Amino acid sequence: MARLKVEISVPAGHVEAVIDALHAAGAGQVGEYTRCSSVWQVTGTWQPMDGSHPYDGDIGAIRQAEERRIESVCDAEQARGVLNAVRAAHPYEEPVINFLPLYEP
Repeated sequence: MARLKVEISVPAGHVEAVIDALHAAGAGQVGEYTRCSSVWQVTGTWQPMDGSHPYDGDIGAIRQAEERRIESVCDAEQARGVLNAVRAAHPYEEPVINFLPLYEP
């Protein structure tokens, strides 16, 4: 079974809601443990363009702010459900949600 690492950038005030959605969709299972994740402080940079509806920032202005990077794992078969659940809980118009294949010898 293929496993994926899930990485999500989110404002600090939304970490728990996104983690709840992530794990409700089945991510975070490691052996006999569940709800496994890590949270890192990061700095995000973005520039909203015409037609966007930014959660934070103004159209055309470069914005930089503290965010949190949530990392967890899921099975490849769970990825679509995890993606949909995280998007529904995430405040950003275009959330950064990465799925990276894991090498497991």
